[in-house]
Amino acid sequence: MNKIIDNLKQKYPSETQFHQAVTDVLHSISSLLNEDRIYAENGILERLTEPDRIIQFRVTWMNEDGEIETNRGWRVQYNNAMGPYKGGLRFHPNVSLDTFKFLGFEQTFKNALTGLQMGGAKGGSDFSPKGRSDNDILRFCQAFMMELYKHIGPDTDIPAGDIGVGEREIGYLFGTYKKMTDRFDGALTGKNPAFGGSCMRKEATGYGCVFFLEQALKHANEDLKGQVCAISGAGNVALYTAKMLLQKGAKVISFSDSKGMIHIPDGISEERLEELIKIKEVERGNLSDLCEDFTDCDYFEDKKPWDLEYDIAIPCATQNEIDEKDANSIKKNNVKWVCEAANMPLTDKATNILRDAECTILPAKAVNAGGVAVSGLERTQNAQYLNWDSEKVCSQLKDIMSDIHALCAKNGKNNNSIDYINGSNIAGFKRVAKAMIAYGTL
Repeated sequence: MNKIIDNLKQKYPSETQFHQAVTDVLHSISSLLNEDRIYAENGILERLTEPDRIIQFRVTWMNEDGEIETNRGWRVQYNNAMGPYKGGLRFHPNVSLDTFKFLGFEQTFKNALTGLQMGGAKGGSDFSPKGRSDNDILRFCQAFMMELYKHIGPDTDIPAGDIGVGEREIGYLFGTYKKMTDRFDGALTGKNPAFGGSCMRKEATGYGCVFFLEQALKHANEDLKGQVCAISGAGNVALYTAKMLLQKGAKVISFSDSKGMIHIPDGISEERLEELIKIKEVERGNLSDLCEDFTDCDYFEDKKPWDLEYDIAIPCATQNEIDEKDANSIKKNNVKWVCEAANMPLTDKATNILRDAECTILPAKAVNAGGVAVSGLERTQNAQYLNWDSEKVCSQLKDIMSDIHALCAKNGKNNNSIDYINGSNIAGFKRVAKAMIAYGTL
């Protein structure tokens, strides 16, 4: 195992996020590898630490001022042992191949946990939609899809949204795909329900996070009602995690974005949350806009919420957002639950600090799976040319998250406690490895 990690670092020295993701999984499954030689005999680790395919391309497009711009695009088709490649597209200026390799690796196991037929993939571009006009975003999406369409399809690779790619961008991308292929099929998920999208897709990751958290608390003989939650981020995941938390009787005291944090000491109300959703989704404004005319919240520039007093930390922003300093703040506040709604939001050092403090970490592979689960349900609806109502989709999402919790609890059992990190990694690895072994050396 250590040899494989060392080889990865030598071959790809700059891909630190990918190293981190691989190391996390391999450490969790070390006992499993010692117990059963079948994984070594079939070279599973060597095969799992190399993606099936990396597609990198140039995106050249003309903005509305008539200027030609060039961006980079990627699609990492990581592993399709469990089904067609499935994973989001991220538009953000700081992405790199390292970003998409780590996300594709994580997505492979996350998708396996859902029990749906989906392999792992991830992709996107270093284009940023922030501050761009709708026309610029449309033109970029069209140029991006003119290359990507060659590599995707309903039975091959089905992208969805991620950071910087919402329902608007998916609409532009799907429209271009349809034009280029002359096909109306389920090649993308996260579409508007008006043309084949699933109800609840926008809410799915946040709602799924709360459904998993509720199961974990219940297993520990605790109740979500009355719990004080600190949330980072202000995108779909953060906003709809908060919405479901309020429905469950919990209290949400914070949100954050790249510019700062808002603190609502008495907890945000449902009415104020709807205002925030409008600010972020419709007006595309900043968190500070919520505090302009009200005294019930405070805005702090360049601050994170982890110094506040709360019961449950729910990072919903981006990878490695909680560092060593933040982890020590969480530890100092005697927080016993960290629920990872973002992908790999804790650095290695932060994870070690919190585990040593006996804080239960609910890992993103499990917590964050609600979004891709409903994407899988969208594929089913597209294949059958059906549209399910919100009640049916939400019911199926609850069942999937409950099943994922049971799987993680079973594989992570450690005397009288549960190591959810090990549980999710072991359960996901077993499912993917079993399929790979069945295929032979492909």
